[in-house]
Amino acid sequence: MNAPPLAYADADLRAILKEVRTIAMVGASANEMRPSYFVLLYLKNKGFTVHPVNPRYAGQTICGRLCHPDLASLPDVPDMVDIFRASKDAPPIVDDAIRIGAKVVWMQLGVRHDEAAAKAEAAGLKVVMDRCPKIEYGRLFGEIGWLGIDRKMLSAKRGRAVQLKTRKGRLLP
Repeated sequence: MNAPPLAYADADLRAILKEVRTIAMVGASANEMRPSYFVLLYLKNKGFTVHPVNPRYAGQTICGRLCHPDLASLPDVPDMVDIFRASKDAPPIVDDAIRIGAKVVWMQLGVRHDEAAAKAEAAGLKVVMDRCPKIEYGRLFGEIGWLGIDRKMLSAKRGRAVQLKTRKGRLLP
């Protein structure tokens, strides 16, 4: 049985993105071709403090930020935990988010775990599932509406991957 579709009010998503200043990105990748890398870079360039979390890259830097092995090792409590992992991996990450005192759990596109979400909400955290903060930020703050993304339709058509070029964490034209 399929779960019912998720619906979030734009005002609620906008409020979360305005209140959040620090984000722990669980599943961040150092590979520039991975979506988590681009989302981390984008959010960092928008003024958010983003802590990459991935035991594979612990001690290394991603987009100029030190990567941590887990949420417990972060230097401060993030406002939001962004889950860039498979849905089945969400429950222990949510448990850690509750334990460290995060205010929001945000599960990326394609990531949904209703039981973990209910547990987070019962602990007082706000929860967003199956959404990307980069896409929502751009859509809600007027950056990408002209591209058609606010039409509620995304395409999965195959295209040619483009390598991003960066200098000191900034996208180059």
